[in-house]
Amino acid sequence: MDEVTNPYMPGAGMRPVALLGRDAQQDQWTTQLARAEHGRPGRSSVLYGLRGVGKTVLLGKLHEEAEQRGWVAGFIEAGTGKGLRELVAEAFQLPLLNLARPSASEKIKAALKTFVSFKASVDSTGTWSFGLDLDGSDGGGADSGALEMDLLRLILDLTTATREDGKGVALLIDEAQDLTNAEMATLCSLVHIANQRSLPFVVALAGLPSLPAALAEAKSYTERLFQFSHIQHLPDHDARAVLTEPARLESVEWESDAVTLAVEVSRGYPYFLQEFGSKTWSVAPGPGITQRDAELGCAEGLRELDNGFFRARWDRATPQERDYLKAIAIDGDAGSNSRAVADRLGKSMSQISVARSNLIAKGLIYAPEHGRVAFTVPQMADFISRQHA
Repeated sequence: MDEVTNPYMPGAGMRPVALLGRDAQQDQWTTQLARAEHGRPGRSSVLYGLRGVGKTVLLGKLHEEAEQRGWVAGFIEAGTGKGLRELVAEAFQLPLLNLARPSASEKIKAALKTFVSFKASVDSTGTWSFGLDLDGSDGGGADSGALEMDLLRLILDLTTATREDGKGVALLIDEAQDLTNAEMATLCSLVHIANQRSLPFVVALAGLPSLPAALAEAKSYTERLFQFSHIQHLPDHDARAVLTEPARLESVEWESDAVTLAVEVSRGYPYFLQEFGSKTWSVAPGPGITQRDAELGCAEGLRELDNGFFRARWDRATPQERDYLKAIAIDGDAGSNSRAVADRLGKSMSQISVARSNLIAKGLIYAPEHGRVAFTVPQMADFISRQHA
């Protein structure tokens, strides 16, 4: 069928036509923003789960809602080689440009001046301004070099300015497991102080299943600061709708058996559904999508995943680390006992500890509980089995 009208979006972070199964998280965020606007702070949001479950897409939707409500909303991705200070400076620059008007109030000018000082602490190439004369304004001083102190000063001044119009400040961070322990501790402290002072400041973090444990290690009271949502594969009815609703908008119908096959092969993982849906659309002659189309499309989609989604992660591992991954793959996606992995490799626990630590650092595996390891990517075990059958 026509590729121009292909309604599926298998790209990284691309929002699908039908974003389903995430209503609870979106409703919680809406409530959180509304409460903050009325001076009633609540717990910020943490979205965690395997890769391919749609965390980035959902986080983007939350960011969009905050923007639509008129909030100063910054979106950043950790793990890019930049520290939290630099990422925050980049994230808030564009949203604050919208406030930099000649008619800006003194509180807004003070907030802009504080941001200029904060940005100067990471950008020493010259003086940066919003095109306004801020010399006579209050604010500034967010360039001490102490991250928590400077961020707190920035958030205090920003929320003072936005609260004038019943709005707030939101910071959304993807790949949050890649923040340092100190950066996580700083974020937790900021949320804690904001809640104590009833400031309209909220945070949403998205990351791998290791994120809740990393936050708890940074600060012991994180369960009182955040509402944790485990983002998983979609239930059957939502997975089917992800395939059928976009096609129906293009006047294309899926046969029931075709939908069943694609859902089963994808196991309900949103990214895989988009990949299989896209490839099935491409191979189908039309006017509808048959089971045979789905068989061909899913086979082609699986090859695409093997050559890209899975391969990119496999290639990051050293030969020793790949041996470790193969030992985990024997148990499938359920994960493995660490000692069993060592036994399969004929090594002691200490001998495999480096490979284990490196794979966790690379985001290929995580520890769901003490003494166990599992893949961060769904169906990675099947990929390894296909490569080494």
